[in-house]
Amino acid sequence: MPVDVVTERTIQAPLEVVAGFAADPSNVARWYKKIASVEWLTPKPLQVGSRIAFVARFLGRTLRYTCEIVDFLANERLVMRTAEGPFPMETTYTWANVGDDATRMTLRNRGEPAGFSKLVAPLMVPAIRRANRNDLAQLASILEMR
Repeated sequence: MPVDVVTERTIQAPLEVVAGFAADPSNVARWYKKIASVEWLTPKPLQVGSRIAFVARFLGRTLRYTCEIVDFLANERLVMRTAEGPFPMETTYTWANVGDDATRMTLRNRGEPAGFSKLVAPLMVPAIRRANRNDLAQLASILEMR
């Protein structure tokens, strides 16, 4: 069962602020509830080819995976794919102005579960959707208070 979850949220902050914060892997543990730690495996700054290691908790399991940045256009989109890990996944962030000092951020996760993930795939879509909504809400709460 393929996974393809798209979640959007309007954040009351300028596009450059939202995109700059969200696209920096060093900030991920602040707004992704399930991410426990982040480690840069390649030198900063973020660019196509950058690799970042994550440790997360999802559906009661600890997941360790590495993502590679496959597309990055500052203030427009970021695409990363798992390069190593239990669940091949592509994550895309896009940002768009939606008025004075407001940004629509779209978060898309898609992939084809394998191994253990394949067994729990029917539970994954609603869990990912719920986690994404919560994570975007946390991101908004951080950035709207600035």
